[in-house]
Amino acid sequence: MNFVAIDFETAASQRASACSVALTVVRNDQVVDEFYSLINPETDFNWRNVNVHGIHSEDVVDAPIFPEIWEIIKPFFKRNRLVVAHNNRFDNSVLRKSIERYRLPMPHYQTLDTVKTSRKFFPQFPNHKLNTVSSELGIELEHHHNALDDSLACANILIHQHQQFGNAVLKSFITNI
Repeated sequence: MNFVAIDFETAASQRASACSVALTVVRNDQVVDEFYSLINPETDFNWRNVNVHGIHSEDVVDAPIFPEIWEIIKPFFKRNRLVVAHNNRFDNSVLRKSIERYRLPMPHYQTLDTVKTSRKFFPQFPNHKLNTVSSELGIELEHHHNALDDSLACANILIHQHQQFGNAVLKSFITNI
């Protein structure tokens, strides 16, 4: 299976406040590349968000702003490209709101949510949070809420599901944006 797993962390409750992003590129069920960057969200940080991910305003002072990051990652967001996230409603909305904030062209791509697939395939799990699903499947998740570690765990969850359940079942979870 070929896809990109994405994860954002935000500085505040506003979705257009991305302060880090990571992509894990998978080709033929193998992780072949990774990308991670801090992002200067050009907004204040909320202490609740900082408590979750540990990124502070001083960490991103010299980081690129979202339009600079978008130039690097936008090739992964094209029609017929599959972009996966664990709770993709959040990550897709961070991307959409960030693109709207900077008045950039909106991409169209395919997406899949590994929370939904995990609920379907593993209803016996105590919950379907990324750290729980990773633990239940024996997938390493070193630093939960580190965008790179989270995107890698998400990628490995989908690889596991693809190998166990196959393409046909997974296709029913793919939607277009």
